[in-house]
Amino acid sequence: MLYNILLSPPIVFLIIIILGAALTKVAGLYAPKSEVTDSGKFESYACGQKDVVHNASPDYKQFFPYAFFFTIMHVLVLVIATAPRGVLTLPLLYVVVGILALVLIFRR
Repeated sequence: MLYNILLSPPIVFLIIIILGAALTKVAGLYAPKSEVTDSGKFESYACGQKDVVHNASPDYKQFFPYAFFFTIMHVLVLVIATAPRGVLTLPLLYVVVGILALVLIFRR
């Protein structure tokens, strides 16, 4: 009984989080200490330039339909491939919703 409780996913997750935090603390004891001598140490810095102005603003409107298409198809294939033999309703419902989503994507 205790073995099953200790191997349950939430308990294993908590154990790993606690072990990771402990390892971070122990490693922090051996890490060299830094001195804050420069007032700009914690300011933003990009590509060797200070205070970079962002001239380009990427537009993801053209990328979104492809990402959405991939996500819908990926989920459809996973649901259909992992459906039990006797179950037909849920995979068919996913296929219908997936087709509706794809029609909405390519409606323009």
